[in-house]
Amino acid sequence: MDKPGTNQGSLKTGDTEMFKLVTFNIRCDYGQDGVNNFQYRKELIKQKLEQQQPDVICFQEVLPHVADWLKETLAAYYVAGCGREKAFNGEQMTVAFRKDRMNLIAMDTFWLSSDEYCPGSRYAQQSDCPRTCTELVLEDMESKRVFRLMNTHLDHQGAKARELGLAQILKRIHSQQFLPDIPVLLAGDFNAEPDSEEMLMLQKENVMNLTQDIGITFHGFLPEERPEKIDYIFLFNGKDKEQQLEPEKTEKWEDREGEVWLSDHYPICAWLKWKNQE
Repeated sequence: MDKPGTNQGSLKTGDTEMFKLVTFNIRCDYGQDGVNNFQYRKELIKQKLEQQQPDVICFQEVLPHVADWLKETLAAYYVAGCGREKAFNGEQMTVAFRKDRMNLIAMDTFWLSSDEYCPGSRYAQQSDCPRTCTELVLEDMESKRVFRLMNTHLDHQGAKARELGLAQILKRIHSQQFLPDIPVLLAGDFNAEPDSEEMLMLQKENVMNLTQDIGITFHGFLPEERPEKIDYIFLFNGKDKEQQLEPEKTEKWEDREGEVWLSDHYPICAWLKWKNQE
């Protein structure tokens, strides 16, 4: 697993040679977080997204009413995703992408299970929560190049379930029949530390970890929560030399107003640039 280069210089907002990708666990909203309930965080979230204007955002833990809010609030974006339960309700792996920058070529949702197109299915070693991956093929309309995006949230209880889910995603990456040689960006909440057993399989991959030096990504709002590094963005460059990406910079968003945070996870933003861009 390769470590990406970093660019500490300033990057122009709206630079057509680059695009910005964010992974953002927005925190499931069941009214359990006191001053950090979603109703108190959403204005801060809105301000941050308007300020940063990322081109693509991978959200995790999006409940239906939060999905509705994203669609209402992010007017400059298409917002796509479906619930993980059998009836397509529950948490979503939602992807938002800018209408003026990205063109949707294809989209798929599959369940992390032995029957990936059975809604609500899961591995026997898993918690009661089904897990999904939202997969998109997007065209960057500025460069006329395409890439695959995969947004996921691995199981929070079972290490074996995380291992099986990640292996399933990797197999899918390597067995694509539609545009098999384009770059793949895999992002999300893996619920696993970098040195965990289930993450070791990525060390065998020709992949760049854009979050290698990002530090902890989960703080849990409360001091007694154990901080963890569990959110990632990985880049797999395909065989097509005309369509390859390189990382320019990665940062995490640590914004807060008093005791109100963006989420219990730090959103992570990566700048990516097409190689040999003229």
